[in-house]
Amino acid sequence: MKKTLIALAGITLIALSSQASAADELKVGKKIYDRAFGRGCGSCHDIASNPQLAALIKAGKLDITKFTKILREGKNGMPAAMTAIMAVGPVKKAGYSEDEAIAAVYKFLSN
Repeated sequence: MKKTLIALAGITLIALSSQASAADELKVGKKIYDRAFGRGCGSCHDIASNPQLAALIKAGKLDITKFTKILREGKNGMPAAMTAIMAVGPVKKAGYSEDEAIAAVYKFLSN
């Protein structure tokens, strides 16, 4: 009985910590979107004539692989963004890798 309770408590802690980390990931993703390049991604991507990232992701037209490539290499008028993303304070504070930072902003845009 005691071992069962300990195992159940462990499973509960793992579930709660994954929920907390998912919420943290969304917060960091929002901070990236709001602060990258000093003015935020939305300064360009919330303008009707430019690609609407959230809409493209939600419609399945911009998967994580394409999104990652564009952030790393740039495309058309958009410069490579990884230096700007990795300079965002919450990204540094969380100790995110480039892949984790990309996943965070992608997750934020998917919600």
